[in-house]
Amino acid sequence: MTKYVGVLTAGGDSPGLNAALRAIGRSAADVYGMQVIGFLDGFRGLMQNRTLRLEGAALSGILTLGGTILGTGRDKPHRMPVGGAELDMTDVLIDTYNQHRLDVLVCLGGGGTQKSAHRLMKEGLNIITLPKTIDNDVAETDVSFGFDTALGIATEAIDRLHSTAHSHHRIIVVEIMGHNAGWLALGAGIAGGADVILIPEIPYDVELIAEAILRRSQMGKRFSIVAVSEGARSCDEIDGSKDDPKGAQRAGTDDEDDMGELLIGRGSLLLARRLEELTGLESRLTILGHLQRGGTPSAADRLLATRLGTACADLIHEGTYGVMVAARGEGTKAVPLSKVAGRRKTVALDHPWIQGARAVGTCLGD
Repeated sequence: MTKYVGVLTAGGDSPGLNAALRAIGRSAADVYGMQVIGFLDGFRGLMQNRTLRLEGAALSGILTLGGTILGTGRDKPHRMPVGGAELDMTDVLIDTYNQHRLDVLVCLGGGGTQKSAHRLMKEGLNIITLPKTIDNDVAETDVSFGFDTALGIATEAIDRLHSTAHSHHRIIVVEIMGHNAGWLALGAGIAGGADVILIPEIPYDVELIAEAILRRSQMGKRFSIVAVSEGARSCDEIDGSKDDPKGAQRAGTDDEDDMGELLIGRGSLLLARRLEELTGLESRLTILGHLQRGGTPSAADRLLATRLGTACADLIHEGTYGVMVAARGEGTKAVPLSKVAGRRKTVALDHPWIQGARAVGTCLGD
């Protein structure tokens, strides 16, 4: 019998989403004869029953496009703004699922989406998820699609900042996305030759950073590049948050990206000013922001999204639900969604990237 598949993209946009939609739609229809329908703008589109058939012309030419043809949103089924209030719309979403006689709902997203999908799974829906985020912090997968593209963009930005930092003998602080995990800043910092890399996993001491920069200056190196995750925090900040609810909130939130846009630039601007005071060197701040999420997905992200999307169609055919399609080596693995939801993949302090950065003399703020 024909299987009916619903698909939505939720959370922040990310390069590779369209490649994944194309892979799911084409393989599900062409290989297994399934009917695939997309819901617009994340879980809100599922609530409002706004749809797009994922077939034929809708899937043509989208492999190289950034963003998502379905649109996206950060609404959560159990806490959705409706008429000025936040309501639990789970039952409405379930009604839409049943109205379309869906066999499965496929949710593409990061940590918050994985949790929302898991909640729907516990309500009795057949669910499969795919890991999408430029932060690369989804648990139980080697990598998330979107990360490689963002890594390349952030690295190129650091490359370009080198020339102006060198010409003006400045400290350039470049803020990179990642308010809970430092994969993007760490990877781009190493690849771009940043002199200082600051990530959420390692609290930093601004005076130690200033000392490292002054040592460079004494050696005749009259500029420094500081790559900082938007969620990186100083030791003083962490100490202060113990008795400060607002400070504690900044340390991490229950849902993907809830605090991200509120934090952009604040800590990095203070860091740049403090480094200027301590070193006497002119300091400038560059915030990459949403630039990192846009544009054409890299070849690696297109390959990854296609691999995960086609594996998703295979799992639907097999009747395997309640899982996330994770990347494992050159293959995939169906991981129980219960092992993914509510967890975050952060940078281990003994990770090879950390060890490599220290070995080449990069200051990590500690």
